[in-house]
Amino acid sequence: MLQGSVTETLICGPLEKLTHHMEDYMAFDAHLETLKRKHQAMSEAVESAQRSPGIDDLQVATMKKEKLRLKEEIVRLSA
Repeated sequence: MLQGSVTETLICGPLEKLTHHMEDYMAFDAHLETLKRKHQAMSEAVESAQRSPGIDDLQVATMKKEKLRLKEEIVRLSA
């Protein structure tokens, strides 16, 4: 009985750690992809806003700052 417990610990311990690391990586990867999609959407929104007549310059500047913030976060997480 004790030997089974030791064997189970030797095998299941590393597998649980690997599973946990894989789940962390998948969550990280999903977060990074979400940031990339938001950045792309913000880029398109900025371009659209700049083509619109009478758009508020402050609104465009705010959008650009958000786009830059997203880009910086993507670069930081990708490093």
